[in-house]
Amino acid sequence: MGNPKLSTANEHSGQAALSICEALLLAMNDGGLLPEHEIVGVLRDAAATHENAVGTEEEMRAHRSIAALINQIIAGGNSVRRPQL
Repeated sequence: MGNPKLSTANEHSGQAALSICEALLLAMNDGGLLPEHEIVGVLRDAAATHENAVGTEEEMRAHRSIAALINQIIAGGNSVRRPQL
């Protein structure tokens, strides 16, 4: 197995990146730069990229997990500011 400290650091980096991206998408919507349907389109494109990715079984599991998380955000929202994107 991998280094637990590295795994935790990677998890924290991923959570930080998700929070930053979410804040940027919300700011773009609030500022009128992108309407909600465009933001959902960006999220769908990101999910599709991971759904269609290829690699080892371990890499494929990671891609499926990432796609599922993005699809959950689309379906139910992940924002503390609004119930849905």
